[in-house]
Amino acid sequence: MAKIIGGIGASHSPTIAFAKDTNKGTDAAWKPIFDDFSVLQNWVHDQKVNVLFLIFNDHITSFFFDHYSPFTLGVDDAYETADEGGGARDYPAAQGHTELSRHIAQSMMNAEFDLATFQKKPLDHGFFSPFSMIAPEINGGMWKGKVVPLQVGVLQFPAPTAKRCYQFGKALRNAIQSFPDDDMRVAIVATGGLSHQVHGERCGFNDESWDNEFLDTLEADPEALTKLTHADYATKGGFEGAEVIMWLIMRGALSSKVNRVHRSTYLPSMTNIATVIYEDTESVDAVVVDAELTHQLDGLEKLEGTYPFTLEKSHKTYRFNLFLRNLSNPSYRERFLSSKEALMTECQLTEEEKDMIRELRWIEMIQYGAIFFGLEKLSAVMGKSNPEIYASMRGETMEQFQASRKVSMTYSVGKK
Repeated sequence: MAKIIGGIGASHSPTIAFAKDTNKGTDAAWKPIFDDFSVLQNWVHDQKVNVLFLIFNDHITSFFFDHYSPFTLGVDDAYETADEGGGARDYPAAQGHTELSRHIAQSMMNAEFDLATFQKKPLDHGFFSPFSMIAPEINGGMWKGKVVPLQVGVLQFPAPTAKRCYQFGKALRNAIQSFPDDDMRVAIVATGGLSHQVHGERCGFNDESWDNEFLDTLEADPEALTKLTHADYATKGGFEGAEVIMWLIMRGALSSKVNRVHRSTYLPSMTNIATVIYEDTESVDAVVVDAELTHQLDGLEKLEGTYPFTLEKSHKTYRFNLFLRNLSNPSYRERFLSSKEALMTECQLTEEEKDMIRELRWIEMIQYGAIFFGLEKLSAVMGKSNPEIYASMRGETMEQFQASRKVSMTYSVGKK
């Protein structure tokens, strides 16, 4: 079974990334930041941590209000740095652990946490500012471990409560420790905070006494922090400082009693930059593989001609399904109709994928990993009706298929 080694808490201010990228490590004003993060980096190296589960909030970079979820789990194999307005950081992509992320997604769903998932989204300073300082660079080489990112929607209300974050952490503990890999050593990393406010006439607010109280309570009595409201957190630590509820996910994923091996805070400007390390004190031996992990789909394999759309399939065929989805865009659709071959090549479709589209091989596209609702869009563009797809997938003529329906009708998702 995978083992949770401990937890890290770290601020994710862009200050941190700026300091690293501009080589401020020896400057007096910046040196405390580097000194504190070097403790985290050394701990990750010394403890042979090979997976970081990193909790952060995006800053309206890759996650916007057209679809804003409370808990969104990364399920990709790599995560690039995002452009936040001045160009993306020149920092290597973080490598994702797809198998663990899929396992966590299924386990958390079974525990009745309704997760969203994401892939192909670059991540902003909420993730990379601390990650680039925590992942150890050994002998000039980059850290070889992998990450699973969790984006928490704390900027638009209603938002997850402190209690829900703590409960999430407890379920996350079981999810990770039921992953069948005895060599996996995981650290839970919570980012954000401490006290700060960056908007309005109250911007620049800090309260170091509250920051210390928060850290004391997080370590010794985290459940007390679950009783505070968003307004309580904003009052005590600044409105944006209320993002420290994400630290409760990390704390909930650890044993009830932890061993603190590091703690520091440093307030140079707008945000009290904090770093902590807690080591787990309970054995993983009691945790066993979740026998009901896949029970929601168990038996589905017996349904002939049925192809569930899973996270594995979504990742494998993302580019192909994106091509089909984009046919909803009028300009993209016009290009498809006028210069199909050039567009398919531009979108990096393989020859196999191109052939399936050219010849409208519906059942082969389904078996390959296309989701049906992408095929609907392709059929509408090509002037085909839904029943024509259904008949083709069943290996029947239109007459045979319509004869199996109570009413013979044709329709599509197209306007005509």
